[in-house]
Amino acid sequence: MADFRVKDMSLSTSGQLQVEWAAEHMPVMNQIKKRFAREKPLRNLTLGACLHVTKETAVLVDTFLAGGAHVALCGSNPLSSQNDVAANLAERGVHVFAWREQTAEEYYWCVEKVIDYNPTITLDDGADLVGTIHTKRKEALSNIKGGTEETTTGVLRLRAMESRNELKYPIIAVNDAYTKYLFDNRYGTGQSTIDGILRATNTLLAGKNFVVCGYGWCGRGIAMRAQGMGANVIVTEVNPLRALEAAMNGFRILPIAKAAAVGDIFVTATGNTSIIRKEHMQIMKDCAILANSGHFNVEVNTKELSDLAVSRRSIRPNLEEFNLKDGRRLYLLAEGRLVNLAAAEGHPSEVMDMSFANQALSVEHLAKTERMPPKVYDVPRDIDNKIAELKLATMGIEIDELTNEQERYLRSWEQGTI
Repeated sequence: MADFRVKDMSLSTSGQLQVEWAAEHMPVMNQIKKRFAREKPLRNLTLGACLHVTKETAVLVDTFLAGGAHVALCGSNPLSSQNDVAANLAERGVHVFAWREQTAEEYYWCVEKVIDYNPTITLDDGADLVGTIHTKRKEALSNIKGGTEETTTGVLRLRAMESRNELKYPIIAVNDAYTKYLFDNRYGTGQSTIDGILRATNTLLAGKNFVVCGYGWCGRGIAMRAQGMGANVIVTEVNPLRALEAAMNGFRILPIAKAAAVGDIFVTATGNTSIIRKEHMQIMKDCAILANSGHFNVEVNTKELSDLAVSRRSIRPNLEEFNLKDGRRLYLLAEGRLVNLAAAEGHPSEVMDMSFANQALSVEHLAKTERMPPKVYDVPRDIDNKIAELKLATMGIEIDELTNEQERYLRSWEQGTI
């Protein structure tokens, strides 16, 4: 058996069923897996991955295994790992170190176990693996050819490292591919965040004042889905262009200091810290609900919430009540961690089909390319376009092609108004 640590190996059969369900809904990944099995483009490579251990991630791991790679995997959040999937991966020989409800110490122990396998290519979701390699485990750097990053927060961290000349190997920003952020961030996060809130609370959204903090692609998706459920959506922003776009999409725009007094449900999706703070909690309605859909549990200041409370209790899974001195109650979902994965199952398989296709083909690109200078790179445009083409084909959608005349026209400049 592989070296691994999971919660309960008896869950493996259940995990296998979950992986099979995901694979049925990930046709692009299935095509890539078949090609990888024939060509073995990752033969003898060791991939070190810090990703949410979900049924969709298992489909990605299976694709890498088909391509000839060895895989070591840990979870990228203490609450996001699916124990049955982790058990199934371990049974099939993957070096997996992941279970739900880890302590911070256990979380980073798992990250370091992945590094122990001396990976050639890293895959990250939030840049904790890359960060640990660059600080505590620098000896691993000499063997690493490159890496990929899955999420907005991780790309922000990596670009900060690059700007300070502290990034020591090239990283492909999978998050920034069109076939990732236009779909995964918007439609995936939008649906899965609402799913997490409803699983944790079973509250009615129609008629509620639903505050979305941040109008990036994730915030756009959350606002759109909340509006579709009948909520009165309020958006808070610091970026004037995004605030203007939200206003023209029909949403009410308020500073968080004013939104705090009228909101019933709050969701943060900014990638920044302390978006909802003590001064906001002090003016919130009784029974306001606080949730976070950003990668790290820093957007809702949970320490200040705890300090304000005279008592707290768990009402149901992922729903904690904080009783304040004045008698008001505030409810925090999933400990302030990313609610769509901690209280639900993350993005639907159909949208992860594109996101993980970007991961698979970017890893293949790194494997076949000569070592690149250490910086953050975009996913090559031909990969992005190929994934879109494959996804359309699996959906039975046909599109037009340019005629020769149209191609010549686009390459010319001579012809103007006729």
